Amino acid sequence: MINTETIRYSLRNLKHQKGRSFLTVFSILVGIATIFIFISFGLGLYNYTQQLAGSGSADKVIVMAKGLAGATGSSSIVLNDTDLNAIRSSAGVLQVSGVYTNVVQISKGDEQKYAYLIGYDPSNSLILDTFNAEIDKGRFLEPGDTRSVVLGYNYEIAGKIFTKGLNVNDQIKINGTLLKVAGFLAPIGNPGDDSNIYMTNNYFKTMYPDKKSYTEIVAKIDTKNIDQVISNIQRNLRNERNETKGEEDFYVESFQSILDSYTSALNIIIGFVVLIALISVLVSGINTANTMITSVLERYKEIGVLKSIGARNPEIFGIFLFESAFLGFVAGALGVLLGFGATQLAKNILSGLGWSFLAPYYTPWLFLGCILFAVVTGAISGVIPAIKASKINPVDSLRYE
Repeated sequence: MINTETIRYSLRNLKHQKGRSFLTVFSILVGIATIFIFISFGLGLYNYTQQLAGSGSADKVIVMAKGLAGATGSSSIVLNDTDLNAIRSSAGVLQVSGVYTNVVQISKGDEQKYAYLIGYDPSNSLILDTFNAEIDKGRFLEPGDTRSVVLGYNYEIAGKIFTKGLNVNDQIKINGTLLKVAGFLAPIGNPGDDSNIYMTNNYFKTMYPDKKSYTEIVAKIDTKNIDQVISNIQRNLRNERNETKGEEDFYVESFQSILDSYTSALNIIIGFVVLIALISVLVSGINTANTMITSVLERYKEIGVLKSIGARNPEIFGIFLFESAFLGFVAGALGVLLGFGATQLAKNILSGLGWSFLAPYYTPWLFLGCILFAVVTGAISGVIPAIKASKINPVDSLRYE
C-alpha cells in the first residue's frame, strides 16, 4: 500500500505545498511541545517526591498543635517536653526531636533582612534528615554550641540574601545578638529552605525564654506498621493531655501521607494541563484533516490521471495517509525539540532563582511517545480524506473542472 514510489510522490506534493504544510505542522507541534513540557516537569516532581519518600522522610511522622500559627507559634495550645516524652515512650517510635521556630531580624553591617530561625537538637540528625540536608562548607552544629549558627545555602551567594556572600566564621546579628557562622548547608532546592538559619534548641531557649511550645515534634518510627505507630502516639498524647478521642488539640501525620496528598494534587494538576494540551492537539488534528480534504479537492483531476494509468485504490489511499502521517512525524519531532529546549531554558532560570528541585525529568518513552502520538494524530486525521481520495471515480475526476 505504501512503497518507495508512493513516499517519493507524497514528499514532492508536500514540498509543493510548503505554506500549507508549515501551518499544519506548526499547529500540531505547539500541542506536542506543550504536552512534552508539562509531562517532563510532572515527571520531575514525581521523581523528587520519590527521592524524598525513599530517603530521610519516609520513616518520619510530624506532630503539631492544632491552630499553631506558623513560625510565631502564637497559640494557646502548646507542645512541650512532656509531650515529647509521651511520644518517645510510644511503641514503634525509634527517635524523637522537637523543633522551635521564629521569624527573626538578621543583619550584616548596614543590611537588615528577615529570616526563618529553626532551633533543633543537634545530638541527632532527625530534623536535618527530613530534607536530606548536607553540609556544604564548615560543619554541622554540636550539642554544646552557643552563639553559633548554620546557614542555608543562599547566604553564601552574593546578592541572594546580603550584597556580599558570607563565609565560615563570619559574624551576623540575629535580633541584635552577635553570632558566628559555623557552616552552610548544601542547596536543598527552594528559596525558603535555602534561606533558613539553624541553631541548637538549648541556645534558642536562651535567646527566647518566653517560647513555651515546640512548633512541631518529629519522630522516626518503625515503618513495618506506620498506622499502628501513629495510633500509639495519638493514644499516649491523649492520655498525657487528658483528652478524649476525636477532641484532640493536636494532629499526627506521616511524611509519607503528606507526600501522597501532594502527589494526588499533582496528578490532578498535571492531568488537567495535559487535557488542555490534548484539546490543542485535537484541534490540530482537525486542521490536518481539513488540509488533507482541501488537498484531495485540489488534486481531484490528478487522482483521476493516476487511476487511469493503473494506480489502485490502496495506493491512492497510501499516498494521502502517508502525507498526513509524515506531517505528524515532522510536527512531533519539532515539537519534542521545542519542548526539550523550553524545559532546559526553564530549568536554568528556575535554578538561578533557587528553585532547583523544579527540574524536568526525561525518559526515552517521553521522546518516543510524543513523536508517536503526533504520527498517530496525523495519520488518523488523514484517514477520511485518504478514503475519499481512494474512492474517486477516474472518469468523473477527469471531467472535473
